[in-house]
Amino acid sequence: MFARNDATSRRHFLATNAMSLGSVALACLLKQDNAVASSEKLKPLAHSYTLEPKPPQHPPRANAMISLWMQGGPSHIDMFDPKPTLDKYDGKTFPGQIKYDNAAQASSKVLASPWKFQPRGQCGTELSELVPHLANVVDDICLIRSMQTGVNNHGQSIQAMNTGQILTGRPVLGSWLTYGLGCETQDLPAFVALIDPGQLPVMGVENWTNGYLPSLYQGTVVRPTEPRIMNLTPPARLKGDAQARYLRYLEQLNQEHLQNHPGELDLEARIASYELAAKMQTSAKEALDLSQESAATKRMYGCDNPESKDFAERCLIARRLVERGVRCVQVFTDNQRWDNHNSIRSGLPKACKRVDQPSAALVADLKQRGLLDTTLVHWGGEMGRLPVIQNDAGAAKVGRDHNTHGFSMWLAGGGVRGGMTFGSTDEFGHKAIENPVNHFDYHATLLHLFGLDPEQLVFTQNNQQRSLLQGKGRVVHEILG
Repeated sequence: MFARNDATSRRHFLATNAMSLGSVALACLLKQDNAVASSEKLKPLAHSYTLEPKPPQHPPRANAMISLWMQGGPSHIDMFDPKPTLDKYDGKTFPGQIKYDNAAQASSKVLASPWKFQPRGQCGTELSELVPHLANVVDDICLIRSMQTGVNNHGQSIQAMNTGQILTGRPVLGSWLTYGLGCETQDLPAFVALIDPGQLPVMGVENWTNGYLPSLYQGTVVRPTEPRIMNLTPPARLKGDAQARYLRYLEQLNQEHLQNHPGELDLEARIASYELAAKMQTSAKEALDLSQESAATKRMYGCDNPESKDFAERCLIARRLVERGVRCVQVFTDNQRWDNHNSIRSGLPKACKRVDQPSAALVADLKQRGLLDTTLVHWGGEMGRLPVIQNDAGAAKVGRDHNTHGFSMWLAGGGVRGGMTFGSTDEFGHKAIENPVNHFDYHATLLHLFGLDPEQLVFTQNNQQRSLLQGKGRVVHEILG
């Protein structure tokens, strides 16, 4: 037996008695089995570092978000932003100045899109033949054609879109949302990252980091294949009463330790994580179990298609998670899937076939279930591509370099107007010229939809108030329904 106020002995006890993810949970904290966002359970943001539901600053339009993250830079001028001028100048010298990221492979020759565009839906938005499934839900999406970060490197532009700044160590959007609003379920993580089976995304864990916020608000990674969460099931010999006794004892130890160290946010967050781990032994298994979905639903998402199966399953899991009260889910493509510096004629169609059907099905499925009105769906990456050739080594090998001065992304649901385009790039698709939307504007609009005031959504660190926007950005009211 060891002294309960001995931190080293306590760590030794935990290390030598590990009983899987669930077995290090605190039974005493399992009090919110039926937690809902009722007013009597809401706590002031400034004094509550928990995942219990918290009140927004004004009536929200969205209460959950699914971000479909296309890392690498989808080519907007080949998918979403038709430019007839490119056909006129195809193969000719670009009549202007271009900032290249890779000067060694740079070319000034204009590259027209090899794919045809046509109006889609009742709204008549022009889309490329590369995204035929998106055409089926185009009346439900808002296509922003004037995004920009102005940061040419992948890592820094990813940071800008996810955290508001190009430097590392800052909380991502999902962490801010869960910090500000908590979660409507206490049985599942509030913020989930669904990673690709190919590779981790660029920046790795920085994509779901809590930064300087308490670690309670870090994203929880769910694996792309079974077991999607490791060590979730305790050994058979430890199930039932044995685990319950262990958890009761661990509860006592943790509470005494916490009383001796009041105000330690990391300690409080770790204890809350143990609580969540115990609940996930049953709730996570159910939420991630796609066998409960009908064959028709799986076909709609493209789970039966080898090209889209992996992404389709994760989109379907994302819907199941928000359906059960999870606040934010990010679905990642693999490392640089859309970074078509070379062989864009073969690489871009493959990337589109991987995600087009599942992305469109997610919007349609949320709508038919009555969830789209309150679930904000985001599709996009950190940049677009340039209108000129990179790697001028023959038609099969040409690609496009980075472009962060004008690119496209789309939003659906959560209070955003459907069936519209917003903003535009110049006649070559190089720079945003009409209603440009930078990452600060995107963040301001997102927080507004969730009922959060960026001036009140702050975290005090070393006597300094820190926020997502730091006083920048405007709400793009034009795209709100």
